[in-house]
Amino acid sequence: MAKMKSTNVVWQPSHVDRGQRERRRGHRGAILWFTGFSGSGKSTLAIEVEERLFAEGCFSYVLDGDNVRHGLNGDLGFSPEDRTENIRRVGEVAKLFCDAGAIVVTAFISPYREDRDGVRRIVEPGDFIEVFVDCPLDVCEDRDPKGLYARARAGEIAEFTGISAPYEAPESPEICLKTAELTVEESADRIIGYLRAGGYLHPSSDDNESEAS
Repeated sequence: MAKMKSTNVVWQPSHVDRGQRERRRGHRGAILWFTGFSGSGKSTLAIEVEERLFAEGCFSYVLDGDNVRHGLNGDLGFSPEDRTENIRRVGEVAKLFCDAGAIVVTAFISPYREDRDGVRRIVEPGDFIEVFVDCPLDVCEDRDPKGLYARARAGEIAEFTGISAPYEAPESPEICLKTAELTVEESADRIIGYLRAGGYLHPSSDDNESEAS
């Protein structure tokens, strides 16, 4: 936890608790934390999952790495210290979303294991679902959708994950998706299946029909 610089600050509790919000929404709040190399498919998959959750009537939202750096974290670079602060801030925002009853989908490289574990520690057990978007570096580099790997190889981008900065893969992620082998649809199916099996989502209409038959 970052050292508090603010003084005389007291947490103001709401008169509406998380359980009430979740009952109103019809599903549990959760954080789907996508981690992996640039180009592994995190943002594409996050958008697909959000769309599917929305179609089911869920309160869902994507926190994307680039989007957050346009505003909230626009003052941060890509040094190890700034990367850690970037993830710390995102973790706190994701925690608020989760408390509001949302299923928040985060798409960040988040290269350091300790930073990801730090987010897990600040939320309730079961809230943090680590999704390792496991794609080999050479495949990500071949895709290079933003042209970043080429620029990093040319020395135009310093401290680029996988080239000149490290990536620490999850040791025990809740979900591991090998996106060089799976389609976006297949990967999204696995995530939705995990949420449904874990009781995060309300039963689907098909489930209700099966129980009634």
